[in-house]
Amino acid sequence: MCVLGAIACSPGRRVPQEAPVHVALPVVPVGWDAYRDWGSLPRLRLGVRTYMRSTYDRTGGNEGADASHFLRQDADGVAVPLDVAGPGVLYFVRTNHWHGSPWHYRVGGLDHVVKETATETPDTPPATSLFVPQSAFPAPLALTWSTTMGADLNWVPIPFEKSLALGYGRTHYGTGYYIYQVFSEGADHLSSPVADWNEEPPPTEVVQLLASAGDDIAPVPDTFGITETIVDVPDGSTALVADLTDGPRTIRALRVTAPIAQALALSRARLQITWDDRVAPSVDAPLALFFGAGSLYRRTDAEWLVKALLMNVRFSPTEVVLSTYFPMPYFRRATIKIVASGGALSGLKLHVRAEPYPGPRNHVGYFHATYRDHADPTPGQDLVILDTRKAETGGDWCGHFVGMSWIFSEEADLGTLEGDPRFFFDDSLGPQGYGTGTEEWGGGGDYWGGRTVTLPLAGHPVGAPSPDAVQDPEDAIESAYRILLGDLMPFGKNARIQLEHGGANDSLQHYQSVAYWYGAPWACLVLGDRLDVGNPTDEAAHDYVSPDASPPEIVSSRYEWGVDHLMGVETFPETAEDGRHTTGTTEFTLAVDPQNAGVLLRRKVDYAIPNQRADVYVADADGPRDFVHAGTWYLAGSNTCLYSNPPGELDAPTPIVQTSNRRFREDEFLLPRALTEGRRRLRLRFTHVPWDLPLLAGQPPQRSAFSELYYWAYSYVLPDNP
Repeated sequence: MCVLGAIACSPGRRVPQEAPVHVALPVVPVGWDAYRDWGSLPRLRLGVRTYMRSTYDRTGGNEGADASHFLRQDADGVAVPLDVAGPGVLYFVRTNHWHGSPWHYRVGGLDHVVKETATETPDTPPATSLFVPQSAFPAPLALTWSTTMGADLNWVPIPFEKSLALGYGRTHYGTGYYIYQVFSEGADHLSSPVADWNEEPPPTEVVQLLASAGDDIAPVPDTFGITETIVDVPDGSTALVADLTDGPRTIRALRVTAPIAQALALSRARLQITWDDRVAPSVDAPLALFFGAGSLYRRTDAEWLVKALLMNVRFSPTEVVLSTYFPMPYFRRATIKIVASGGALSGLKLHVRAEPYPGPRNHVGYFHATYRDHADPTPGQDLVILDTRKAETGGDWCGHFVGMSWIFSEEADLGTLEGDPRFFFDDSLGPQGYGTGTEEWGGGGDYWGGRTVTLPLAGHPVGAPSPDAVQDPEDAIESAYRILLGDLMPFGKNARIQLEHGGANDSLQHYQSVAYWYGAPWACLVLGDRLDVGNPTDEAAHDYVSPDASPPEIVSSRYEWGVDHLMGVETFPETAEDGRHTTGTTEFTLAVDPQNAGVLLRRKVDYAIPNQRADVYVADADGPRDFVHAGTWYLAGSNTCLYSNPPGELDAPTPIVQTSNRRFREDEFLLPRALTEGRRRLRLRFTHVPWDLPLLAGQPPQRSAFSELYYWAYSYVLPDNP
């Protein structure tokens, strides 16, 4: 039974009959290369997936402020919120203060103990703190609560070849969210091989790069094209401030300067950029919010409003200067316009610096900044920050999400920060990204203590600490920003970025948002086939064989979409799905595009079954059945978790078993192109690997199995002439 929307359930893409042609994929920067090669940010990431996991309340609410919900407790008493199979890279970890320290980074079975200097005396923390070992976690790659005003933030890449688990030594207010990226076994288009982390110090040039936030970091060789203009823009009018017809090039720096007396008028003006004469601008956003701030109002005479790596707002005694270094490729033409909508602008200066783009046109996406005004949030429904199916002229997009800037209150209300981010990619009904709150997403903790903070990749640049402290109506505007580099989130067909407004989708504050993303206007991930397990006709059509599987069973449940009831009204009901589970071996056949450069498998599961693990094998369904091992498919935990949030910093764990009513989850696995390219049909074999772990140390193990409700096969493709 298909319970998907029209897009996911439409007929599969026709499989072409042409002979396969091996194409070179865009190289994916891995680990430190994701920082060194930041200029390749527009480059498409095929065959890569990024996920965000966290300690969120499994009921969709805000229990413990989304803290201390763990997959399990290990025998040594360590509470585990994250457990994945590789190869991959953990790019980001955020905790509230030092809570949870000492942390255990278990890479390939080796336990690396990471602490911070408040660990030994958590009840009387020092005024400043650092990560330990300090050599592996230097600032500003790793920042603690004494700098961020509430959170411990770690952007040090932690690569793993086979497995990664993160554990908390203490569970008081054990909140956190984690962003990691995975690749297929044997991926041949990575910038460097993935090798287990060994606590090596970060490269000097990477530390220096993040420390240069606020500087002009774009290269400036003599061959660059530099465009500089000075214009007046009457209120209500639109000025063409740059018309670049020298493509293919990449804009590496864009700067807007205005007299300081016009700062608030500049806040309300809009920036519009159109690439290659497309029907609609790809960048269309209020200037202040585009450059990272909800307003250009300053509470103090501080020089910097935003001092981030890829965008900043700086005040001199006479001018306000807005700069961005997001690389922006175009192939023929780029037009840049300023729309004055909050007052006239006079003597506005624009500086654009661009370099030739020598690479293949199908290797990069256009830069986008998509603005949304959420004036009337609907109770019980997430705010949709970005839906690429509705961007510009709509349709399919291949690209990646690289961050956002957003206003979360116009009344100095910090309480709305309890809303969780939820991200959905490529038709998925279950979120591939689920965070713990709006402030956490912006790099904060404890609402930043009401203070403003600007960091290289996250921040809270504007807003009064409380309604009583508001000095001006503009001072009541609260905003935050988040930039993704190594932790960027690729998609091959569509992306939907959502944000919960308030802890239960109940805030009525006026939100505004700008989503930063790259996208090429075609799909690089196409649906080839799907299997409805439990449906006899569909099983027969795909030659489904699973001798040890259960009889078809009906599961009625929900996805993890937030609270399912609000003020006595059901916000989203249960749905039903048929399927099976097995402790043996399953085989079936799925059609794929023979021109594929790898395949993404997606599986809908009953997440009530814990720790689902299987070895994956692939053969050519139209040739000899020579199965080759493709890796291990592992989904840790279940909809039953441990909640342990003792009242004191040094108190012993207080584990409480909790089971949510969210049994539906969609999980993914990447097949390497070496096992899929040139094949029209894949014979897939999944052999269950018993992974019977106890939920709580000392208790009997939970019995695992492999759940199968639905399968999809998506092919990665790279058009020659997009």
